[in-house]
Formats: sequence, C-alpha cells, structure tokens
Amino acid sequence: MAWSIADVARMSGVTSRTLRHYDEIGLLAPAYIGGNGHRYYEQAGLLRLQQILLMRELGLGLREIAAVLEDQVDQVAALREHQRRLLAERDRLDVLARTVARTIAELEEDEETPDMGKINGPENLFTGFDTTRYDSPARTQWPDHAQRSAQFAATLTEAEMERLQREATAAIVRMAEFMQAATPVSDPAVQAEVDAHYQGICRMWTPDAAGFKALARNYVDDAQWRAAYDQVAAGLAEYQQNAMVIYADARLS
Repeated sequence: MAWSIADVARMSGVTSRTLRHYDEIGLLAPAYIGGNGHRYYEQAGLLRLQQILLMRELGLGLREIAAVLEDQVDQVAALREHQRRLLAERDRLDVLARTVARTIAELEEDEETPDMGKINGPENLFTGFDTTRYDSPARTQWPDHAQRSAQFAATLTEAEMERLQREATAAIVRMAEFMQAATPVSDPAVQAEVDAHYQGICRMWTPDAAGFKALARNYVDDAQWRAAYDQVAAGLAEYQQNAMVIYADARLS
C-alpha cells in the first residue's frame, strides 16, 4: 500500500514542502513518483518519517538525524532508545508541572508578597527545568552550536542532568542574593558566578563576546526565562543580563 505526499502530510502534520525538502537532502525519499509527478510513500517511508520526527522532538538537527539513520542497523533497538528518551522527557515534564503547581499554591497563599523572601525554598522554583537548553537565540543564530548542546544533553544520565539542574538553580539563587544585597554586577564575587556560568556553557559550545551577550539578552527577551528568573526575585533577569554583559566585555572581547 502507498500513500501520496498529501496523505502523508495530512497524517503526520509535516507539510508537503518539508517532505519535498527531506527528499532533496536525501533524508526521506518517496518509494516512487507516479505518472502524475506526485511522490508516493510506503510503510518503510512512514516508519522512517516517524523516526525523523522523534529525533526532531529530542532536539537533533537534520544533519545529525541523517547520520543516525545512516548508521542505524536495528530499527527496533533505535525505536527503543527513542522511547527511553521520550519517557525521560515525560518524567521531566511531570516534575515541571508539579513545580509550577507548587509555585501557584505558594503565591496564592500570599498574593500580596510574591517575592523570594516569601517563597519557601526558592531553589524549588526550578525543579524540572532543563537548563542545558539554549534554543533561542543559539538555535537560530548558531545552529551548529545548538546541535552540539543537544548532543551533550543526550549523553547525560538522569542523575547527571539532575545534578546540573541543582547546580544551575543554586547559582541563580546566589545571583538573586547578590542583587537583593545591592551588589554591583561588576563585583568580583558576581563576576565569579558569571564565569562559572560561562564555563558550564563551554561544556556544550564556546560563545564569543557577541554570543554570550546574545544569551544574556535571552534572559530578558524570552518571556519564559524572564518569568522564571523574576519569580525568584523581581528584576533578576536584567541583573543576570547586565552581569553577563560586563563579563563579555571584560573577558571575551
């Protein structure tokens, strides 16, 4: 049985234009092209498309996906690995949902003072967040760096990921404490925190001054990141950004 490109687009949600692009780059070829010039896909193509979409969900770029598919021998084993990663992501999202629910409950308990001093255990605000992800602007401006970040994250065990999240959360709380103490962003102690932050990023990719400043802007410009930081202490996103800009100018220029 074969399905037209229109059928595959309807079933998968992938546009016909994208399917044609996948064909052009050798990622997903149709089983055959009909006399009408339309592409037709058989079951093997649908299974391959499923794998492509699974790996896209896991943050892999098209070149990485092509390399994985080229080296793949056992399709069932590959699908089991995709399933393992998806289940791990589901568990992370479950934790994240509980984190948000806990924050809502604490803020509703005292809506008048939703500041760090009134939130019990501010480090808990970030339980479940995957702080190794820098989709914007790194993914759009430096796709190769974003792919390396995704590859690095894929090598981590669940315990290692949790440890990195705890470390990142502790660093955010320390920055909030500096801000609330009115410590200048140029203070050596603040800059030491930023340096640790930079070194952590360098495990995935090495931003130059412009790249690090772009990441700094992301804490303010991205609504989700800004809200997450400002839940700990109002103005923390901008404080973090300013500290990173000082670091970039002093250490990376």
